[in-house]
Amino acid sequence: MTSLQRLPALLTPLDVALDALLNGLQPVAPVEVALEEARGCIAARSAPPAAIPSHDVAAADGFALHARDLVGASSYSPLPLMSAPVWVEAGEAMPAGCDCVVDADSVDVSGPIAQVMAEAVPGQGVRRSGSDIAAGEGVAMEGRRILTRDLLIARAAGLTELRVRRPRLHIVNIPGGRLTADLIAESARQAGAEVNAVAATARDAASIAAALDTGTSDLLISVGGSGVGRSDETVLALAGQGEVLVHGIALQPGRTAAIGRIGKTPVVALPGAPDHAIAAWWTLALPALDRLSGRLPRKTIRLPLARKVASSVGLAEVVLLTCIDGAWVTLAAGELSLQAIVRAEAWLTVPGGSEGFAAGTPVDAHPIEE
Repeated sequence: MTSLQRLPALLTPLDVALDALLNGLQPVAPVEVALEEARGCIAARSAPPAAIPSHDVAAADGFALHARDLVGASSYSPLPLMSAPVWVEAGEAMPAGCDCVVDADSVDVSGPIAQVMAEAVPGQGVRRSGSDIAAGEGVAMEGRRILTRDLLIARAAGLTELRVRRPRLHIVNIPGGRLTADLIAESARQAGAEVNAVAATARDAASIAAALDTGTSDLLISVGGSGVGRSDETVLALAGQGEVLVHGIALQPGRTAAIGRIGKTPVVALPGAPDHAIAAWWTLALPALDRLSGRLPRKTIRLPLARKVASSVGLAEVVLLTCIDGAWVTLAAGELSLQAIVRAEAWLTVPGGSEGFAAGTPVDAHPIEE
């Protein structure tokens, strides 16, 4: 049987397809998650914790004193103290009226009157209030991924949960695309999504449609069956369940990708081939996920190209790069082998209206690993 699924005569420019996908898309509501679950998620605005430490504490073992009282003290001219000095251990609260800690060798307490044999400056041997976490500062920057070091701050502040935006991503594997579906699912988890992965029971439109469940998802991704082969019916299934906005995108690799909606849920149909899927994931699905996460723009790395990158006008082309001697070196362009995907450090898209970039041109590439 010949599939009715066809690409249009004219492919849709990548930027037009992306605008259609992102139209009306808003960040999901924040949720509170345990610290162990928060790593990798996108931080949402939350009430800042109290200053840490909440008061001045000793940073070293020694005697707590007031620096102004020690002016002129030296081993040649010891300065007698009017009262016995207070010994503090590192981490203990500083006594009232004390602003420095001097070590034991600088204070002679062998006689009836203690004597100081060295000057000190205010703050010496002291951790000031708010030196770890300033009052009013959040644990993690809103719109950024929560890292392991952010959890250190959270634990120091006594928190057990963090407020994040974690979109729910439903991934449907069309039989035959397990390798690619696993790749996309892992990429989505690294981007901070809550992933629910299922498999359609077969490749026909009815079986695929039954798996396109958007009831609890913020973004639906299908993997496989978006082409025009005799067993490709994903786009037909999407049309039966909702609306196909674009099928056939001027993207190399990834031209058979499609986007649509089922109700209010955006849908991205990725091709089954790993390189086509990852290209469409980076250029279409990931921006949608970032919008849902409320993520700030991703950082890029600007380096010159070691060699010219040529591209066909009319097609946006994904290029894989690695850094050698301070320049981007092309590993693959347009057709991306698994080996190139594994070795690549970054990727960029040559716009459809460009013939490429000359050698030495500085380009902004997206790191594959954050």
